[in-house]
Amino acid sequence: MSIRTSAAVRSTITELRETVCALHAELTRHELVIWTAGNVSARVPGEELMVIKPSGVRYHELTPESIVVTDLTGRLVEGDRSPSSDTAAHAYVYRHLPEVGGIVHSHSTYATAWSARREPIPCVLTMVADEFGGDIPVGPFALIGDDSIGRGIVETLRGSRSRAVLMGGHGPFTVGTDAQDAVKAAVMLEDVARTVHIARQLGDPPRLAQAHIDHLFHRYQNVYGQQGDTPS
Repeated sequence: MSIRTSAAVRSTITELRETVCALHAELTRHELVIWTAGNVSARVPGEELMVIKPSGVRYHELTPESIVVTDLTGRLVEGDRSPSSDTAAHAYVYRHLPEVGGIVHSHSTYATAWSARREPIPCVLTMVADEFGGDIPVGPFALIGDDSIGRGIVETLRGSRSRAVLMGGHGPFTVGTDAQDAVKAAVMLEDVARTVHIARQLGDPPRLAQAHIDHLFHRYQNVYGQQGDTPS
């Protein structure tokens, strides 16, 4: 199955397939997934299309050509494999959150443990404030297969600055401006989920003051790193 597109869009799709294929290796490298679980997707800018991992394919077997293309209802439009079972959820997020360019779903151990408890990860660390802007919220339990998970993600993230949501009884989803940004959020989510869990074994860590959270989030999002040619 294939689609007719302009040369520019075709080039973008090819590049996104290569990028998304490579980013799946980051999930295994950071031990965020096992076997065939989890997925990365990317929106095709300016088009009602996305690229996503095929269903049930082991990570070491992925190639750019095996990454499938669907429309934003989850319908396969290019590729010879069935798309991920989470495709409808990803598609729903892209339809309703136009600022999102990439989505990651993992089953990383500590973040998924918080999901199983259906408990937000409190903002007790500067890293949580930097990356997620406050507590990392819990979304509702929803069955896999239709857009129910996507609805829960959108409903939860619309009321939060967080780029991560812990779907109750399921696991974490992260979003970003592009697929790499979403993978970065997934890696950082697991790190803070582990650290806060360990801290709680020693006591009840205090949440950061809201004014400090706001300051840290603004700095990290707008000042941290290289800003053009001016060092920070």
